[in-house]
Amino acid sequence: MARIISKQDTVYLYNETNALMNSLREILNHREEYKRAVISCTDELLNSEVLKVLEGVPVDELNRSGAGLRVKSLKDAGINTIADTLTAPIGRLVNVNGISPDGARTIKNISLSFANQVRTGVKIKLSADVQTPQTSSLVCSLYRYAKVSPLYEEAVRLLDRDMNAVYEAVEQLAPLKGTVSWFFASKANKKIAENAYAYLSDMMRGPFGLNGKDLALGMQDILDHSQPAVCWEDFKNNSIRYFTTLEEVYPGVLGNPDDVYGLTEDLAAEIAGESCKLSGLKCTLRRYQEWGVKYILHQKRVLLGDEMGLGKTVQAIASMVALVNAGATHFVVVCPASVLANWCREIVKHSELSVIKVHGAGRADALRLWKAEGGVAVTTYETTGHFDLEDDFTFDMMVVDEAHYIKNPQAARTKNVKEICGHTERILFMTGTALENRVDEMIALMDILQPEVANSVRTMAFMSNAPQFRKKAAPVYYRRKREQVLAELPDLIENMEWCQMNAREEEAYIRTLWSGNLMAVRRVSWNVDDLQYSTKAQRLKEIVEEARDDDRKVIVFSFFLDTLSKVCALLGDACVESINGSVPPARRQEIIDEFDSAPAGSVLPAQIMSGGTGLNIQSASVVVICEPQYKPSTENQAISRAYRMGQARNVLVYRLMSDDTVDERILEILTRKQAEFDAFADRSVAGDDTIELDDGAMGDIIKGEIERIKALKGSSVFEKAKNTQI
Repeated sequence: MARIISKQDTVYLYNETNALMNSLREILNHREEYKRAVISCTDELLNSEVLKVLEGVPVDELNRSGAGLRVKSLKDAGINTIADTLTAPIGRLVNVNGISPDGARTIKNISLSFANQVRTGVKIKLSADVQTPQTSSLVCSLYRYAKVSPLYEEAVRLLDRDMNAVYEAVEQLAPLKGTVSWFFASKANKKIAENAYAYLSDMMRGPFGLNGKDLALGMQDILDHSQPAVCWEDFKNNSIRYFTTLEEVYPGVLGNPDDVYGLTEDLAAEIAGESCKLSGLKCTLRRYQEWGVKYILHQKRVLLGDEMGLGKTVQAIASMVALVNAGATHFVVVCPASVLANWCREIVKHSELSVIKVHGAGRADALRLWKAEGGVAVTTYETTGHFDLEDDFTFDMMVVDEAHYIKNPQAARTKNVKEICGHTERILFMTGTALENRVDEMIALMDILQPEVANSVRTMAFMSNAPQFRKKAAPVYYRRKREQVLAELPDLIENMEWCQMNAREEEAYIRTLWSGNLMAVRRVSWNVDDLQYSTKAQRLKEIVEEARDDDRKVIVFSFFLDTLSKVCALLGDACVESINGSVPPARRQEIIDEFDSAPAGSVLPAQIMSGGTGLNIQSASVVVICEPQYKPSTENQAISRAYRMGQARNVLVYRLMSDDTVDERILEILTRKQAEFDAFADRSVAGDDTIELDDGAMGDIIKGEIERIKALKGSSVFEKAKNTQI
């Protein structure tokens, strides 16, 4: 018996189908609309930055090329800068005494050429701390574009597959909509209409209709919830996605549009064609990171020297994922024990790769399991001596983190790592340490990877900072610096917090000077018997309170365990557990997880030599350093724990310094050494690891301080200190 189809049901199905098709097409339109909005907002922001620069360029520059324009007349009319000539309507320029229409056009053309030159050097920076109408418009446009893109892809899939058939069925349904049209329809057309009704009913109640309605609801959710407050909060939690989206929509706006970052033209052309399938990777790679992965895959045995904070770990994981998609099964990661747990967590977080920790009492069983089942075996340098592989056993890739640990060819761990390397064709060494200033270490690592390249650069070692050397080393050594690829990072704002000693601090300081105890002297202000008299401690409390009020978290670094203990006592419940050299690596990561989930105003105390390397702590945007370090690079590494890719806020660094003490003397010497270094080194490729003090220099500082205080206050101030032991 034929099904009776009512006019009401037909009209409902007709309208429902058309509404869904319109919704799917609207998703396509919205995506293009949001893309145009991203470009427009970006251009507006860039133009604003260009005008800021040109506001500092006097109008006199118009005549630099000998144009012979009446600059004085422009000034008399209140047009004083190139920004003024750029924004002034041409009619206003023509009305200036002595400026002809041709002259006005010349002024405009010269001003535009200045603007174009400036624009090539202007980059977009987004920070949750700088929420202007312009940046808010861009962030909201990026939010909408990123949210609608997956809906767009699914809508395109549905429409490509079913659109023509659905629209044809909608047209065929017409006779069922009206009594008259149905009465005059032929038997064949009635049958076609009935079949169309059945087809559309199935489609709307099946995957097409259900998925389409979900997409429409998703689109409505974007329209309803894309206010600036929501977008900025999402930006704080997912800033990498925003910058990746901006790079996708507006290539080159965040930094160097040249993907190769210093590679030779021929090598870059080869790498560009490298296949890189990343299904199974759970994170989005930045463009420079994807290029790094292609370099790793193409060159097979390389040393990735990207500066700290650029995501070397993610590039290594992505390389393994790409190899899995090409059929690979077994990988090894060798790293310092301090970051073993972090490696395991990062692999699970960013990929679908299985992880087996080969370390500790169960290492033999874990190694057997890895051999049998595959995945990523993560082990430590200390465990490599127990990493037994049969002579004929091979695996797909070896990753060696902090590869400068094997700089000494005679060391046992170097020999152990080289032995394991013999079982694979693909090796990735990684280090954030600039090796240009340690060229012998660099060549030793190259020798393991590509001996022929090592031999070719050995005779050029004396010119390791020169372009010729970098060109020769490019097939094996690849290093990019933060300013090359992360121009969008929020600002790093560094503050010297000079604290004037009170009487109790000064008394304690004199005692430590007289004792000659180098470490005690360095703890100036922290070694008073009661922290209420420590000006550094009181300034730290103020900084933490300000951070809490500004919705920020704080890392406090010190070289000294005693100082960290006092910080914890001072700040109480605001502190999570301290990280120091005695805290096992796995527990360090747990502490960071606790800190990440802690409220604003929370403090992570960390020993600078333990917490300053190998950890990612982007949830903090305030860094406090309790005393100056012997090496500026130690402080920079610590700061890089927070000031790295993924940071969404300006990072505030506070160095606590006691005025007119060894703190000031240390700073003076390091500043002088830095100036000497800058005079002779190429800062674009050289690191600052060579700038440091030693205990001998510190001893000289103490002697100088004693003499200074004697000259200022007399020898009597040290009489009380003679019998005092520190």
